[in-house]
Amino acid sequence: MKTTDTTVLDEPKIHEPTDQAVIEPAIESRPRPATGIKEAKIYIDGKFYSEANAKVSVLDHGLLYGDGIFEGIRFYNGRVFRLEEHLHRLWDSARSICLEIPMPMRDMTEAVLETIRQNHLRDGYIRLLVTRGIGNLGLNPAQCKHPSVIIIAATIALYHENIYRKGLTIVTCATRRSNPAALNPAVKSLNYLNNVMARIEANLAGADEALMLNDAGNVAECTADNVFIIKRGQIFTPPITAGALRGITRSIVFEIAGELGIKIMEADITRHDVFIADECFLTGTAAEIVPVVKADGRLIGNSKPGPITARTIARFHAMTHETGTPIFV
Repeated sequence: MKTTDTTVLDEPKIHEPTDQAVIEPAIESRPRPATGIKEAKIYIDGKFYSEANAKVSVLDHGLLYGDGIFEGIRFYNGRVFRLEEHLHRLWDSARSICLEIPMPMRDMTEAVLETIRQNHLRDGYIRLLVTRGIGNLGLNPAQCKHPSVIIIAATIALYHENIYRKGLTIVTCATRRSNPAALNPAVKSLNYLNNVMARIEANLAGADEALMLNDAGNVAECTADNVFIIKRGQIFTPPITAGALRGITRSIVFEIAGELGIKIMEADITRHDVFIADECFLTGTAAEIVPVVKADGRLIGNSKPGPITARTIARFHAMTHETGTPIFV
């Protein structure tokens, strides 16, 4: 396997030092692969390019206007987890913004699998993008005649392992989640500035994540994750109508709760509900399931990942290694 160290996307602010800790130079003599893979191969419109040569046009409307869609997909132990669900959501996003994906779903499936094979991976992350394609400097998408498909394989962990063991901190941000009447969160578009601005607020506050509210003041989601709280043995999460993404991992939590015999329901959640929760966790394809132990300076529960969260995480990890679309056949 031609891999380097796993790329940690959202490094926590403070890490516990270990005997194996290595201090890296601030400036490296050569650039480190952003994918975490040496000699990475990136799929662009039917061809594979090295990471250094993988280019898109400056006139692509995905760059100029954030006009496009994407999916983040995980694969474990030689299997792509919930690939079909991710592709169906991609097609739903495309249909919503009148973007025609330039290949049938079966060919997209094979393109995803071949990208993983080209990078000699068994565990990792796929970023699948479809842009509107090259146009002119005008806004009109009718000028873009050929949508572009990009598939990137990476070896990532969204957070440092200490976060999964000890839990993360969140802070409520002033940036509100986009109103569905303006830009529906159900569409996983390339326009993530709303989330980026919320993430900046979390960084400035020294928190690991930002809790985003909707226009009604209820919890919608975090910058890249769905939110769950646990109170008196029951799990609650905001409904899709609150501005939450219909997350793939979110739906899996509903499955796991059913298996474990734990009541789970969608309900409007306020900051107060988060503060008084017995447990809290976030879910996302890249993040998987991560505990939350502090919100706006308030300790949640006993300030440690709780038992229901732990059981949910354990079952999720088992599912990721038991099921999925085979990569190597």
